Amino acid sequence: MFWQVDFWLLVTLVITAIIAISVRDLLATVVAISIYSFVVAVLFAQLGAPDVAFIEAVLGAGISGVLLIVALFLTKRRSED
Repeated sequence: MFWQVDFWLLVTLVITAIIAISVRDLLATVVAISIYSFVVAVLFAQLGAPDVAFIEAVLGAGISGVLLIVALFLTKRRSED
């Protein structure tokens, strides 16, 4: 529909993926992955798939983010390099 919106969503996906890979703090990585998943959900909604967008938002940004944060608080948070 609006190619400019799709373009900026894809640019945001690339930026959040680079941030998730390059950040040393694991909590910041989990936040970046959750943002990535939320942007994917917005992209699916923009493309006309609200059912897929809803499932991606619930599972990708919601439940996965919470489970990863709980796992982080049960382990070390920073890498040892």
